[in-house]
Amino acid sequence: MAEEPGEDTENLKPFWSGVVTFGLVSVPVSLFPATRGTTLRLRMVDAQGNFLQRRFFGSDDSKPLDAEDLVRGYEYEKDQFIIVEDDELEALDPEKSREIDLKQFVELHELSPLHFERAYFLVPNGSTTKAYRLLAKTLEQEDRAGIATFVMRGKEYLCAIIAERGILRAETLRFSEEVRSPDAIGLPARDSHDAATVKQFTKAIKALKAKTLDHGELEDKRSAGIVKLADKKLLSGTNVVQASDDTEEVEESSSNVVDLMEVLKERLQGKLRARAAPQRKTGKSATGRGGELKSKSKAELYEMAQTRDVPGRSTMSKEKLIVALTSERRQ
Repeated sequence: MAEEPGEDTENLKPFWSGVVTFGLVSVPVSLFPATRGTTLRLRMVDAQGNFLQRRFFGSDDSKPLDAEDLVRGYEYEKDQFIIVEDDELEALDPEKSREIDLKQFVELHELSPLHFERAYFLVPNGSTTKAYRLLAKTLEQEDRAGIATFVMRGKEYLCAIIAERGILRAETLRFSEEVRSPDAIGLPARDSHDAATVKQFTKAIKALKAKTLDHGELEDKRSAGIVKLADKKLLSGTNVVQASDDTEEVEESSSNVVDLMEVLKERLQGKLRARAAPQRKTGKSATGRGGELKSKSKAELYEMAQTRDVPGRSTMSKEKLIVALTSERRQ
């Protein structure tokens, strides 16, 4: 079965590194995802177990389109579009920055969970953790959150900096126009209720009251069921197929799995994890330049393509980015 996620602590890499700044204070941090995709992923294959590729087709014919044929369009009226070029989009990107700029501190209860989009751990990134610990302690004592902006991968994010058990967390926030109000979905007006009905509901709630959350209720029972089914089929040899050697998966895994416990312990003790230096290979590699590029994430490949001004890069899959970068290197 698939390897359990979160076990490899030697290759942990942050999404982003920089400093949290406010006033004259600077707190060096690294950003790690606090959540991950599902631990189980069903992949689309054919009956022989070969990976499938997604292709785009025009609505007027059945000919598949290449990456260079794809453009983005803004629909200003139904079926009427304004074409937006890649370089025009890139010109709108915010200026690159390594700062999480704290704008204000608000009471934590003012932030609705509806605005929370994605959670990241802010991990100390320096030889001293004094400023980090002070910021976390103060936010926790004051029951406040810092509202900040930062730029990551060419996009500016609004986020809330929250402290919990001495650890800082950044929650990226949805913008106001992305959140519906209760009025927008047409909830009925509040009715008055008699005391007997209220008492009945109160009694029913008390019957299920728990002192602590049972984390067993948060387990993904469907994924566990799929794993059990797959194990059973594997033992019986039913529906077991294997892709051919020359088949390669194009789609990149969406999960970014990290186990932060060891990193948090070391960083809070003022110890930085040393990155392993890449080994230099002599002679001709079996995989060549393409093999080196395959070890990189799609975001890293896109950044390389952006630096080298590879045309059509924004619509390329990971595999096509590798091919484009390999071809560009040979020229």
